Amino acid sequence: MPAASPAPAPFDAAALRGLGRLRLLVAYGLGDAGTGMAASLIGFYLFIFYTAAAGLPAWMAGLVLMLARLWDAVNDPIVGWLSDKTSSRWGPRLPWLVGSAVPLGVAMALMWWLPPGSEWVRFWVFVAISVLANSLYTCVNLPYAALAAELTSDVSLRTRLNMARFTGSITAGLVGIVLGGVLLRDHQNPSSYWQLGMLSGLIIMVCTLLCAWGIAPSARHCQQPEAQTGTTRRLIKRVRSNGRFIKVLGLYLLLWCALQIMQTAALIFLPVVMHVPEGWSNWILLPFQISTLVGLQLWTSVSHRRGRVTALHWGSGLWVAGCLGAMTLAPLDAAISPLGSLGNGLRLVLLLGAILLVGLGASTAYLIPWALLPDAIDADPEKPAGQYSAWMVFTQKICISFALFFFGNLMSLSGYVASRGMIQPDSALVAIRLCMGIIPAVLVVLGLVVMRRWPDKGLHLQPASSAS
Repeated sequence: MPAASPAPAPFDAAALRGLGRLRLLVAYGLGDAGTGMAASLIGFYLFIFYTAAAGLPAWMAGLVLMLARLWDAVNDPIVGWLSDKTSSRWGPRLPWLVGSAVPLGVAMALMWWLPPGSEWVRFWVFVAISVLANSLYTCVNLPYAALAAELTSDVSLRTRLNMARFTGSITAGLVGIVLGGVLLRDHQNPSSYWQLGMLSGLIIMVCTLLCAWGIAPSARHCQQPEAQTGTTRRLIKRVRSNGRFIKVLGLYLLLWCALQIMQTAALIFLPVVMHVPEGWSNWILLPFQISTLVGLQLWTSVSHRRGRVTALHWGSGLWVAGCLGAMTLAPLDAAISPLGSLGNGLRLVLLLGAILLVGLGASTAYLIPWALLPDAIDADPEKPAGQYSAWMVFTQKICISFALFFFGNLMSLSGYVASRGMIQPDSALVAIRLCMGIIPAVLVVLGLVVMRRWPDKGLHLQPASSAS
């Protein structure tokens, strides 16, 4: 019998030039635009929706967020494993994006619906909807994230793909903040949240489908996960023994817990602690999102010139400085408008400066861990990108779920009550300042400790042939 012809080599997107590469980068950026908008809205507004509009106490709102995140974490390894095993003429990842896009949009819209009934009825309805929405979110976002390691082995292009991804995510988050500023003028009005939910759900559907269409030519023929044999225990042991992955994972957990706590606290910190009018608070989030977007471009450039760990160190320094600045700022005089006096204007400028520093630094939480993850995947001979992406997101969501539960309980224990015009006790004001300052700053510093001795020297200069 004649020898079987060898399988064709997988396509590497580093070979794309001109419009082909532009299409890939734009389409890949759209893949995280819809889900990024949803994540931004959830991070900034969902706790406020549960407490101010739905009337749940802070601890109960934190419990909803924790339970939803815990389930979201549980389904990540399942979807990662199924995604690695999926076989179709479109490759293993695209069917998940296309099949989950419309249900995800519907479920994300339902997250902002206020059901009738008592506090506990609403609690369980919110949990059920969140479980459904987070499951569908995983079905889109995890196979999509795994593609960054499979589309190319070129370190520089992988960083650019992640830069495109989070540029789309943060830009969409910026649009979400604008929508929130326009629609959520009254944080206690449930109908405005429902309008926001329907509009964001539509955007999620469209962006996900456009992403699948744009990346299809490359994703159909790129590197795919090799067959994996053995038990789940063996797969877990292999992931756990990957030293590079453990470092990336630790960094990701610490940075995202810091970011999530700050996001959840922001719309309480601004009106309650800093005495920024509620209508202004939504719009003051814009400088954060814009500076995060600028930071993506900045740290991508630094990564190419000096390495990703150097970019992490510089960005983290700005992040910590912004946290400490925000925590120590004096509040505005609530008796007059933010621009009604020189003192108020100066305090507002200092507040915006701290927000800009935090945004520039926090962009490293988006870019650097995912830019480093393909290096960890390459250290595994089988390169199961879906599994590594799944475990990364799985542990991140476990940690974030407890961070959100911690935040909700800290607010309740400090005496905070979500009621307009209520004078909060000093203990609540201190707790909110800690969540904007010392707590995230410590988490960011611990992330730098985890990344000691990362072998990044010179990797940003390697060509595609030697980066594989």
